Parts: sequence; C-alpha cells; structure tokens
Amino acid sequence: MHLSPALTALVLSLALVVAPAGAQEQQPPAKPADDKTPPPAADKPDTKAQKLDRVDVSGSASDEQARRASTAAKIVIGREELMRYGDSSISELMKRLPGVTTGGVAGRGGDIRMRGLAGGYTQILVNGERMPPGMSLETLPPEQVERIEVLRAPTAEFGAQAIAGTINIVLRQAPPKRVNELRLGLASENGNLRPSFSWSRNDKLDDQGKSTYNLTLNAQQSDFSNEGRSRSDIHDLRTGQDSLIVGSNGNENHNRSLNLNGRLQWKPSNRELLAIMPFLSAGSGRGQGGYEREISPAPLPDDPLARFDRSSNRFHHRFTGGGLSGQWHTGIGKEGKLESSAMLGRFSNRFGNRIQEFKGTQLVHDREDESTSRNGNWSLRSKLSQPLLDEHSFVAGIEAEGRRLRQQRQCLEDGLPCGYLLDFGDQVDAGSRRIAVYAQDDWSVGKQWSFYAGLRWEAITTDSRAKDHLVGNTSRVLTPLFHALYKFSDDPKKGRDQIRLSLTRSYRAPELNDMIARRYVNSLYPCPGGQRCQQTNEFIYADYDGNPQLRPELATGLDLAYEQYLSKGGVLSANLFVRRISNLVRRLTEQETGLEWSDAPRWVSRPRNIGSATSSGLELEAKFRLDQFLDNALPINVRSNLSLYKSSVAGIPGPHNRLAQQPRFTANLGGDYRLKSLPLSLGASLNYTPVTTLQSTREAATRTSKKQVLDGYASWSFDANTALRLSATNLAPQDFSNDSFTAAPEKTVSAQNWGRTYTVWTLRLEMKL
Repeated sequence: MHLSPALTALVLSLALVVAPAGAQEQQPPAKPADDKTPPPAADKPDTKAQKLDRVDVSGSASDEQARRASTAAKIVIGREELMRYGDSSISELMKRLPGVTTGGVAGRGGDIRMRGLAGGYTQILVNGERMPPGMSLETLPPEQVERIEVLRAPTAEFGAQAIAGTINIVLRQAPPKRVNELRLGLASENGNLRPSFSWSRNDKLDDQGKSTYNLTLNAQQSDFSNEGRSRSDIHDLRTGQDSLIVGSNGNENHNRSLNLNGRLQWKPSNRELLAIMPFLSAGSGRGQGGYEREISPAPLPDDPLARFDRSSNRFHHRFTGGGLSGQWHTGIGKEGKLESSAMLGRFSNRFGNRIQEFKGTQLVHDREDESTSRNGNWSLRSKLSQPLLDEHSFVAGIEAEGRRLRQQRQCLEDGLPCGYLLDFGDQVDAGSRRIAVYAQDDWSVGKQWSFYAGLRWEAITTDSRAKDHLVGNTSRVLTPLFHALYKFSDDPKKGRDQIRLSLTRSYRAPELNDMIARRYVNSLYPCPGGQRCQQTNEFIYADYDGNPQLRPELATGLDLAYEQYLSKGGVLSANLFVRRISNLVRRLTEQETGLEWSDAPRWVSRPRNIGSATSSGLELEAKFRLDQFLDNALPINVRSNLSLYKSSVAGIPGPHNRLAQQPRFTANLGGDYRLKSLPLSLGASLNYTPVTTLQSTREAATRTSKKQVLDGYASWSFDANTALRLSATNLAPQDFSNDSFTAAPEKTVSAQNWGRTYTVWTLRLEMKL
C-alpha cells in the first residue's frame, strides 16, 4: 500500500497518540483477527452504483463507497456510528464529525458550526430541506436520524447558502421489513435527572412490501442548573473614576418535550414512490434565577448602576407545532426520474419573563414581557433527473418557499405600558419568500475523471410590518459551481487515491430577525412608562434594532483535497480551502437621531454590511484500524481530525480580527474496541477547541476559554435484541470563561464571566421487540 509522505506522518503520529487509549469504530465494523469472512462489498468496484451515488446515496452503499463515488466532496456518517455514544441531542452528536464544532457549554450542545464559523455560515438541512421556522435541532431526537451527510462545498441541488458548508440530516425511512425498537434512558447532570423514552416501529402493510410505514415517538425531560460569577472593571473617561462590579448568579431550568414523526410509503415499482410524512412537536419549560452584585466605590445616586444591587428573574415558555409533507417520485421515459415534494407547517411559541430589581429590600424596577410568536411555512420542490449520452447525469429543479412570522408582545414597566412601544406598536408581521431554479450535470471521462457543473439562481424577498412602519428588501444571487474528481487508478487493487477540486460561489442571506423592524430599549436607560425616551443612553448600554437594508454576504471559494482509501477500510485525507467574502455583516453601535421611540439621541446597535473578509484553512482526517500500521496492535478503530484555520476582516485592527468566532484550530481523537471474549464494546473520544480571541469591531473584543470535552461509552449486548449502554459526556469537566473588552467613547469596560460545567452520565436500555 502506497502512502504519501505527509499522510504517512499524520497517520503514524495519530496512531502513537491513540495507542494507549480507546478509539472510534468506523464502517465497516472491526472483525476479529481470525475472522475469515470475505471483505465488504465496498472494496469491490461497482461503476453503476458509483454513478448513481453522485446524486443520491443508495441505502445499500457503504458510507465510504458513497463518499468516494461522489464528485462533490461529501462525507457520509451512518446510523451505527452516530448512535454509538448515546447522545441526547443532535448538536452533541455532531461535535465528533470531521470539521464540525459546537458552541455553548460542554455537555449541552449548542449551535453547529463547520470550519469554526458561527452565525449562519453553515447550512443545516433535514432531508435536503431547510428546517421550518420555530423548529430547532434540539427538538429532533438523535434516534430519528438515519445518516448525516457533510458537504464541504455547495452544490446546485442542495443550495448555495453554505459559505462554510452543508450538513444534511437524513431521517429514518420505512424499510420493507419489521422493526420495533424501544429505548429507555436516564441521564444525570449535577444532581438533575433527565429521563427519556424513544419508540420506533417499521412494518409493511401488504405481503409484497410495496406499502410500508414508520412511526417514531420520543419524549424527554431536561432539567439543569447553572452557577456563575462575573467581574467588570469600568473606567470613566469623563471623570477618571474607576469602578468594580462583582456579581454572582444562578438559575434553574425545567423542560419537557414530545416529538412524533411518521412516514406512510407506497412503492408500486422501483421507479415510483408516494410518501406522506406528518410530524408533531410540543414542549414546555419554566425556570427562575437570581443575580447579586457589589459595586465599589458606591456609585452616585444619578448613576444608572446605582439603581439596584440584586435582581430576580422568572420565565416560562411553551411551544407546539406540526406539519405535513409529501413526496412523489415517478419514472420519466426509459431512465429519467421526476421527484416532487411539498410541505406545510406551523409552529407557535409563547414566552414570558419577569425581572424585578431591588435596592436593599425595596423594589425599584419591575418589568414583565409576554410574547407570542406564530410561524407558518410552506415549500414546493420538483427535480428532474435524466441520464444522457457519454456518462452524463443531468438534473434540473425548481424550488419555492414561504415563511411568515407573526409576533405579539405585551410589555409592562412598573405597571405601565412600555413607552417606546406606544409609537412603535406591540405587533410584528414579517415574512420571506424564496424562489430558486437550478441545473447541474455530472459526467465521467473514462474511469478516472469525473466532473460536475452547476448553476443556481435564487431570489429572496423579505418584508416587515409594525404599526405604521413597513419595510421590505429583495435580493438576487446567481451561483456558478464546479467540481472535479480524479482517481489515480481505475483499478482499486492498484490504489484508491484520488484528488478533488471545487470552484464555487456561495452566500449567506441575512437572518429575518436581523432585518425586521423590532426594537429593544436598554433597561438601564428605559423610557418612562407610557412615554417616549427623553434621555441619551451610553455606548455600552445601547438599544437594539434591525436593519431592513442588509445585503447578502457573497463568497468565492476554492477547495482542493487529497484522499486515500485504505484496503481494510478507512480513509486518509487532506483538504485545503479558501473563502473570500464581500458584504460582510457585523453588528455596529452608532449614535442616531430622529428615532421613532426617542426624542433624544440614542446609541443603537444594529447589523450593517461593513466590507470584506477572507477565511482559509487545512483540514486533515485519518480514519483507520490501528493494526494496519502497528504490528501486534489491537484492532482499534481510530477516527481523528485536525483543522487549522485563519481568517481576517478588512477594516478591523488585527491580529485577532477573525471571522465569526473562528478558532485557530480544532481537533478530534477517538476510537472503539469490540472485545472478542465478551459481548462488550468500549469507546472514547476527545474534542478540543483552544482559547479564541476575537476583535469583532474597532471598539469591542471577546475572549472564549478553551473547550475540552472527553466522552466515553461502554455497551453490553445481552443478545441480538437487547443491549445496555452507559455513556459519559464531559468526563473531565472544566470551568469556562467568556471575557469581553469595550473601548466606548464614555467608558472602557473589561468584563469577565465564569461558569461551571458538569459530567453527564447516561444509562440507556436498547431493545428490539
């Protein structure tokens, strides 16, 4: 087996690191040394299967086979590998995927990021479609996931709103066989118990297996508590006075959720399919918290900081939602196929919050907020696939989508209506409409070259209405896309090395919440009850507003990758990428006059297009069995990846003018081992993100502490139908900190916030009934 020098060095270094520890199992599963069964089908060339897999991954194809055959760079992670650690959320599950990280506190998931980029640079799809508004990945149980596809460069079919990349979550379908699975789990974190229940049933409705169904029910309770400390050093540039604020806080949260998904499918032939998929989701939560602070020296009576020294907070929320989607596939001509889908959904969310501030024992400020949001959405899609002469696979499609947000808010300050809402109104009606058309061609030249060319056009229209204020915005984006794949040998026995090249155009559309005209007044400089604001606030205590004139961020991208597929399963890869972004969006704070809610000038923070940025990086991945490289080593299946990132934003002073909270690097190392003498599987993984310092604007910088998460699991199989799994997330909990520094016209503020993390233990019984 031939290895390039760079990849050989990477593999050996990772192998030496992981040798003493457990490691991550890969596809196909490890076999005992004395197992004489033939190698998996993935080792045999199948030109026909590879050709089809460029568009759709066949359920019978292995993960590596689908990855190797796709002209556009795509990593496929199957159900067995996804379910191994018993994660309670999709975001926790994803942190072990190559090039994927999560924000938030260790052990509790968070926003999903590719290439370290936060803030909407990663496109998240469910079954190839964007998630309905009001629905989050936290409401989607991991048990409902069949596989996850990670696309590092955009394609015309999946959409170009993917500057960092695309993650497509494919849910379980209804196979023509009976499956009846039950999972009972109990997790514990810092004394809080989290029971969960999951039941999934697949079956056929006729003897021929043409009619099948799938039903999945999931219920869980999630209780958690937090403790934190804070310190703020403030220097007043006007008076020269220094102030110190030391605070402590804590809160408790209690959440419940219920999710139901179904699929009824009729497949009269291999080229025809009709499916109906309903889904329902409901949940509720409540919580309370408190905050205490000490200020030295004591502020003057007219200083806003003197208003209170402790506060209490109570909140509650409830959400319900559901929808219905359908698919229809039919053959066109001899080899063509037409795939159409439609979806209709509706979600509602009610949130209430009450904050009371005290000076000693006296109540000095009482604010109540109640908001009700209703999200509606619809989508229509149709795609025509047609094989052409000379190994061409042509695909063309059209998509239409509409979203609507209606939000009503009630706000009381000290028993009176919030003044700034009198002029602005307490209702918001906002929406977006999107239409897209695309075409792509995937073809081969001989057995070693494959090419992909695509073109996608999208138009997005948004509008926002609040009382007498009506704003709107329309943007149009044209994205050409090109991918190329070269295999060094047409015979897998002589080598399975290949190289990829992608030249793409992608974009990031502004978030609806950033564009709608919805204002929030800072509580330290409030408007008097029933009146407009009469006083000027400070830079560090700015009001918040949207910007309906935002333009999409546009990115030109280059990806170059080298991959080597190992004879016993596994892959070594190195991927280089560059993105050049224009119309970059950042939230800036500026003083504005003539505001609808204030007679006095106010500092307002709103998103704006500020200029350009560049992001680049090198992504290394090694997935292999340890005994392929070390003699007499255990057959531990190892998975590791290291990603190095660099980015800069024009117009913001360096050296930390990075893009969207992107760290300098991220690393994952993990593995699995299945014992021969016992029905026991063991595994562990380590995820590491270093300290990240970010200069977000000329005035503000942030610093996030390192994130080091060690996970492990042990699974005991009683028989082919029953297993007990013990897993632990964040085995070595560490305190975290989030620091910020602001150089405002009036003051400089250095703030530090500390919090604790905890180990999450989960025991789960898995049964096939």
